[in-house]
Order: sequence, then C-alpha cells, then structure tokens
Amino acid sequence: MTTVRQRRVGKGTEAAEDQPSEEADVKPDGKIPSDHTGGKLWNILSITVGGIVAISLGLLTSVYVATLHENDLWFSNIKEVEREISFRTECGLYYSYYKQMIQAASIQQGLHGLVYDNKTESVRTINILERMNVYQEVFLSILYRILPIQQYLEPVYFYIYTLFGLQAVYVIALYVTSWLLSGTWLSGLLAACWYITNRVDTTRVEFTIPLRENWALPFFAVQIAAITYLLRTHLQPVQERLTLVAVFMATFLFSLTWQFNQFMMLIQALALFILDCLDMLPTAKVTWLYIIQISGLLLVCVLQFFNSMILGSLLISFNASVLIARTIQKNLKMGGLLNRLGKLFLHVLLVLCLTLLINKFIKKILNLESDEHIFKFLKAKFGFGATRDFDANLYLCEEAFGLLPLNTFSRLSDTLLFYVYVFVLVLMAVAAVIVAFRNLSGSNQVKLMEKMEECTITLKPDAAYSLVHTVLFGCLALSTMRMKYLWTSHMCVFASFGLCSTEVWKLTLKCVHLYTSQRAQVIKYSIPIITLLYISYKFWPGIMDELSELREFYDPDTVELMNWIKSNTPNTAVFAGSMQLLAGVKLCTGRTLTNHPHYEDKNLRERTKQIYQIYAKRSPEDVHRILRSFGTDYVILEDSICYERRHSRGCRLRDLLDVANGHIMDGLGDNEPHLKPSLYPRFCEEIKKNLPSYTTHFTRVFQNKTFHVYKLAKHK
Repeated sequence: MTTVRQRRVGKGTEAAEDQPSEEADVKPDGKIPSDHTGGKLWNILSITVGGIVAISLGLLTSVYVATLHENDLWFSNIKEVEREISFRTECGLYYSYYKQMIQAASIQQGLHGLVYDNKTESVRTINILERMNVYQEVFLSILYRILPIQQYLEPVYFYIYTLFGLQAVYVIALYVTSWLLSGTWLSGLLAACWYITNRVDTTRVEFTIPLRENWALPFFAVQIAAITYLLRTHLQPVQERLTLVAVFMATFLFSLTWQFNQFMMLIQALALFILDCLDMLPTAKVTWLYIIQISGLLLVCVLQFFNSMILGSLLISFNASVLIARTIQKNLKMGGLLNRLGKLFLHVLLVLCLTLLINKFIKKILNLESDEHIFKFLKAKFGFGATRDFDANLYLCEEAFGLLPLNTFSRLSDTLLFYVYVFVLVLMAVAAVIVAFRNLSGSNQVKLMEKMEECTITLKPDAAYSLVHTVLFGCLALSTMRMKYLWTSHMCVFASFGLCSTEVWKLTLKCVHLYTSQRAQVIKYSIPIITLLYISYKFWPGIMDELSELREFYDPDTVELMNWIKSNTPNTAVFAGSMQLLAGVKLCTGRTLTNHPHYEDKNLRERTKQIYQIYAKRSPEDVHRILRSFGTDYVILEDSICYERRHSRGCRLRDLLDVANGHIMDGLGDNEPHLKPSLYPRFCEEIKKNLPSYTTHFTRVFQNKTFHVYKLAKHK
C-alpha cells in the first residue's frame, strides 16, 4: 500500500507510485516485513488466525440465517406445496425454472424448454435465458442432477443451502475488504459482527431466498475486495494480473445473476471517474476497470442471446464515452488549479454529452424500450413532473421504492455502527477534499504547501475508492429503500476500517495536538475491542432468543387454491390474475400464465396493465374480451386487492387503474380535474353479485375467504 502524499511534480498518484513509500510493503496483518525469523513467523501466524476467523464467521453466518429460516417456517416439516408458496412473488417464478430443469427428462430438454418457453406468457413463446437472469438456476439444477446426492438431499434444500452458503462468501469478502483497508484482521472481525447484528438492514436472504440480489451481492462484495487489493501500489505484475482476473470473474458473475447489475456498476464507474478526475487513483488501473466492466457485461449479453437491454445500458455508453474523451483531451492532468478545473469541467461535459448521444443512438438502432419504465419512475420520483403512467406509479407507491425510513438509522445506531460511520465519513471526506485540492493545484502552490504540517494528510487509493463508493451508494439507499442492502453492508466495512485505521487516528489525534505513534497504536486496537465487547454484551442474548423462537408457515387459503388448481383444471389451462400470485401458480401447479412479476419487458408491462382491468371500472364484456385475447381460461380475483387497505388513497391498485383510465377514484378526497366518473361499476366487486351480464361470460368455480376463481366462457 502507499499513500497519496504531497506531489513533487504535476502528476499526482502516478508520480507517487514510482517513489518508495513508508507503507509500500505493509502486509494484510499490518506488520512490516523483517528479515528476522520471529517477525516472519508472527506475520504468518497473524494471517493464519485472521483467515480462520474469517472462514469461521462466514460459516456461522450461513448457519445463523439457515436456522432463522427453518425456525420461522418449520421448513423441514411443512408440505411441498407450502414450501413453494413460501417463495413469494418473483422468488417463486425464479425457483420454478430450477424445478422445471430438475423435472425435465434430460438436461437438453430442460434447456430447450427454457429457450422456447410458452407457459410463462400465454400465446407467446419467449426465451427465458434471454429475458431473465436464471443461469444460476440452470447451473444449480445441472449440478444437482450430476452429483450423487439425490438420495440424501431434496432439490429444494440443495437450492436454499447454496444461497445460505453464498452468505458465507459475502461475509468473508466484507471481512477481507476491511482487513485490506485497515491492515488488521480485527477490522474484518468488527465488520462481520456489525453485519450480523444489523441483519435486519444488511440482508433479507432468510425470507426472500431466490431473489436475484441474494445471488449477486456476494459476488459484488468479492469484486470490491479484489478492487481494494488492486488499488494497492507496488504490486508485482503477476499479482496485478491475477487480481484483474479476480475482478473480471466477480464482475461477470455479479452481472450474470442480477438484472439491475448495469445500474449498480454505473454508480461504481461514476466513483472511479470522480477519483480519476481528482488524480486520486492511477489512471491505468481505472482504465482496466472500465474495460472489465464493459467486457463482463458484453459476455453476459452474449450468454443472454444478445439481450438488447444490456446493449442499451447507460454503463456501456458511459464507459465508452470516458475512454473516447480521454483520447480527445490528452493533457487533462497538467496545469495549475484554475486550468485544471476548466479542463475538468469540459471533460465532464464532453463525457456527459457523449454518453447521452451513444445511448440514444444504440436505443434508436435497437428500438429499445425495455427500460423506459425505470426512467419514467426516476423522473416522477425526483419531482420532474407528475405522471399518469401506470407502471411508474406502481413503483412510486411501493414502500420498497420509497425513501429510506428514519427508523433505519436508529437501528443502526443501537449497534454504534451509524455513529462510527458518520465519524469516519466526515474525517475521510475532509481528508479527501484536502488531497483533491492539493492534487489539482499547480507545482508552485505545492512547494509552498510542502512547508506546512497540514500537508502530511494522506489518503490511500483504496481508502479513497471506499469513501466515494459508500457516499454514492448511500445516496442511492437514501432515495430508494430497496437498495439499502448495497449501502449498509459496505457501511460495516467502512466504519470498521476507520475505527482500526492508523491514518484515521493519526489525523484525529493531530487535530487535538495529542498525536504520538504509541498512542495511535493503542487506540487503534483498544477502541475496536471495546466496541466488540459492547456489541457482544448487548446483542448476544437477543440473538440467542431469536434462534430459540419457533414459528410455523400458515397460509391455508393459498394452499387450498393451489391444490384445487392442480386437481380440477387441465395442465394446459391459462390463468390470469395478479403477477405476484401467478408466480406461485406457475411454481406450484405448472399452469400457463398471462403475466408475471419480471417486469423488464415493455410488452409484458402493457399486458399486465390490461389484465389488471379486472380491478378497474370496466364492463364485463370489455374484461372478457381482454382476457380472452391472451388465451385466458380462468381468472383469479383477490379480495386483498379488490378491497385493499394497505396503501392510502391514490396508491391502491384500483386507484392507479382509475387514474390511468381517466376515472374518478373511490372514497373521500380530491381528484384531478380531468378525471370523470366511469360508466361501469368496479368489475371485481360487481362480478360477485352474479348478475346475468356477468354470468354470461364468467362462471365461479372456486372460492374461499381470500380468492375467487372464475372460468371464462369461450364465445365464438
């Protein structure tokens, strides 16, 4: 490792890299190599102990979340249909493809069924491998078929244990990242403990197992650990090449397992861009990271049969624009402060314009509209005009896509994580501003500042990256609650690194004129140990109580519905309903669907809006015509949607449909001036009255306290 110290030439980080550094040869355990045998043995012992602790904590985390899952559902004791129902919404859809591959007569037939799928969307044949990120289900199903474990382990357990096992990889990666940043494995221990004690805000794997982010985030954490190591200076060429390979593999696996990969990596690319512009990272390594992001995403694009949404991603356009802009502005990092700021302004403007032009050109050529709902949602969310768009409002009204609740910070503060995080963040941000100003200043200013003690403030490249990474992902989490898991896990790493960092305590003690080397070392180890003891004392009893609390899965109405469908409808029957419920219908019964929760397709979004007219104010003739146009044989109505009270007025599904259809909403409250009363009553309410105008088209064939199933008449 090295530090970004006072520049003696125009170039900042690159020049510093060529000079010897006091910390150039510091090992991960924080000890400087010595020819003395005792020193080497101590280093080996420290690394060995740190590695054992990392692996142990990873495995304990896996066992912990697996036990919570078992205790919450009594998963080992419930029926197969109940296990499958527990995979709610899109989780059930993804798991259904794993089940489909397991039950196929051969691997080849299973793959053929995914590439030419006509059961996920009725009257359409789609390529599941192109549309969805399910290669992990394919790989896992093939692995299960070829391994001699069928007699000992059920397919569902092989699946969930793999996900829980990835949590071990996740925790180990966080541990290693913190260790690399601070130089001591005590920091990794603290990061892992914070991750576990803040489980409510760092992961949701125990109750949303097949969710794409639970596959992807462990690989993202591995990628960040590899980048942290890559940004250390004085790496041997072989070490650098191997690290680049590790970064590429982690980036590829992250991209392959989550459809939102491009947006997360765009934020990462922005972090690299900011730091490169401020001369805080070596340009050559940043270039390699840009290329790795592009190549990893393009490889995924090939595997997903040239998915147009990937080709039209902002990430590819942005990275390409940065590389092009660099070739145009070759002397970007030369000159005085004002000169550099002027060049940077033009550089940012050029990159922004090129990104928009390239992205617009690609989308025009490919006629790409798959991700337009995301930009409509962002436009409405950040106040750039109200929208009547159904898809955008559907996202806006979901709590997961709202602002991060304030009670999140109170929970994070209970473990001291948030307090430590803010302390380290402020200190590192001040240091970053000073270093950035110094890097952008000309040589004359540098010579004058060299005489001042304040110029000893340094910021290592890996620490600088970690700082900007946590700031950008923090902004994302604050604006969208669902994305908080990307921030809170790195918050554990960043806070623990700061608490165990010599540089942080050195800067703090110098500010109060109390710095000595010995005092900094004592604080560096004593404060983290005290924090660990506090966390253990306060939260260990709660964790034990949580592990001893036993519950059981209970959803008799949904179980009854699934059993009725399997017993009383043909295998070729087509079902319409809410996209969340239909994912479970596909998994539990194998019936054909009209729509589903994987929303990244324009045709599917339009289809879903049409299907949802069953909850709007439409005539029975209109609803029947719409449903039959998608080949529907049965429609499932849910009282929880028809009479919804979970959302406030204006955010209920029926309200969104009324506004999209130009109708006045139900209940007391204001309506927009352009809305008019509907000529028809609400379909889902009126159909239950068995009026002749409805029974002509729909016949009720099943009902319980929650669901009503109607069979559609097949008029010629």
